[in-house]
Amino acid sequence: MTEWWRGAVIYQIYPRSFADANGDGVGDLPGITARLDHVASLGVDGIWLSPFFVSPMKDFGYDVADYCDVDPLFGSLADFDELLARAHKLGLKVIIDQVYSHSSDRHPWFTESRESRDNAKADWYVWADPKPDGTPPNNWLAVFGGPAWTWDSRRRQYYLHNFLPEQPDLNLHHPDVQQAILDAAAFWLDRGVDGCRIDVANLFCHDPRLTDNPPKPGPAGDRPYRMQQQLYNRGRPETLAVVARLRRLLDRYPDRMAVAELARSEDTIGTMIEYTDGPDRYHTAYSFVLMAEPFGPAVVRDALETMLRRSKAAWPSWAFSNHDVIRAPSRWASIAHADESDPAFAKLLIALLCSLRGTVFLYQGEELGLPQADVPFERLVDPEGIAFWPRHRGRDGARTPMPWRQDATNAGFCPDNVEPWLPVDHRHILLAVARQQADPQSVLAFTRSFLAWRKRHPA
Repeated sequence: MTEWWRGAVIYQIYPRSFADANGDGVGDLPGITARLDHVASLGVDGIWLSPFFVSPMKDFGYDVADYCDVDPLFGSLADFDELLARAHKLGLKVIIDQVYSHSSDRHPWFTESRESRDNAKADWYVWADPKPDGTPPNNWLAVFGGPAWTWDSRRRQYYLHNFLPEQPDLNLHHPDVQQAILDAAAFWLDRGVDGCRIDVANLFCHDPRLTDNPPKPGPAGDRPYRMQQQLYNRGRPETLAVVARLRRLLDRYPDRMAVAELARSEDTIGTMIEYTDGPDRYHTAYSFVLMAEPFGPAVVRDALETMLRRSKAAWPSWAFSNHDVIRAPSRWASIAHADESDPAFAKLLIALLCSLRGTVFLYQGEELGLPQADVPFERLVDPEGIAFWPRHRGRDGARTPMPWRQDATNAGFCPDNVEPWLPVDHRHILLAVARQQADPQSVLAFTRSFLAWRKRHPA
């Protein structure tokens, strides 16, 4: 049987920013359903939906409070079922985000866990006593700034969070926790999804001894987190046993898959291989190796050749843009001596990405050649952008509303009398779908023709 995901092109949809059907300024599931014809017209094989689950939205859905229900902001389970049916009717597979490394602090599991040291879920999260001087148990740092530990007065212990304090890390060493996330995965697989994108898949387990991370050699970065080698809070060997359990579950369902998102590591390609080479690993994985600087022929060639040299079996996935990084035309324009708004440069990036051996992930708006949006400080909502402003503007510029029409202030994303959750960049309005639809020389027209060409050439 042909594995549909091997060599597929999958289109990422960020639900908050794709299409607003109910006019509240936030994208939703019915909005996505109404716009799936556009996605299918590109010639892609499937979609990946970023989180739409119940959440306090401290990290915009990556802090899950209920793994098995839709947040009312996005609609209902019935709306999801309708979306899934429409996608399948159009020949599109549907992959959903699954966030198993951590939950929201509003999740009932954490609410129970923090109440005492001896309740049924006391060990479902990573708790540790303070040092004798009251400080955190080790030197681990959080991605969004500060220590990776927050004090909880109920238990008089610290809990671990690799991201925000509102995102406590699940203790995936615990077999009951593993079973709970497998049950969540089965809920959506039973509902008919075609696969899962696994968030920060190499952060599932930690060193139980809580060993300090060593400093990273070489020039110090401008974020404390990147000044450490993340040896003891990510990439732990115990993680692969959890992966094997998840793969066994997936194998019970015909024609399903999982793609792992791998956070930055000391050996990026080696980590991709480690997590995909074997029948008890993920089907495929992507990393940030081509979503960062520097950029150029040598970077691309080295990634491809290293992957092939070190494993003939591991199947890679590649992406240039997503909701976590600056859009590729803006990130790489100066390095490539190009203009971030030049349609020729956008076309070149589409052609390059869609010529790589592997599975391809296109991010919404990439087919339009969108540059990174300009979001002023007073409109930022991303905790990373707010924490590291002004040197880093965070992720909001990659998450602004999708432009559908050029004759509307909000580009057809939501009504013009409603303020969208993030502002629409005026440059994006000029690149709207409707405008490019009528131009045979547009980036949109090129994307469609190139993906049709790709399908005709298995190589």
